[in-house]
Amino acid sequence: MTKEDLFYLYDDTETTKTRFVSFMGKTNRFDLALTVSSRFYGKVLVLNLQSNRFAIVGHDDLEEEGYLEHIYQLDEEEAEELREFLAQSI
Repeated sequence: MTKEDLFYLYDDTETTKTRFVSFMGKTNRFDLALTVSSRFYGKVLVLNLQSNRFAIVGHDDLEEEGYLEHIYQLDEEEAEELREFLAQSI
């Protein structure tokens, strides 16, 4: 397949800012990469480097019940620790 055979929806290059952070909560260690880009409409790409799970997260998502638990496959206590960190960091 050549480049001419592909139908691109977009192909952009952007300079982003990524923060790598590791912290230990009461129940779990978190190793995260938080990437800020204009593409996410004010939200942050949050990658959990241990589980290889990621989501585009904003403050509205932190308020949604069960969101972090589902996306990152965490129990309630682990999700609350992540929620508290992200509320201060994004």
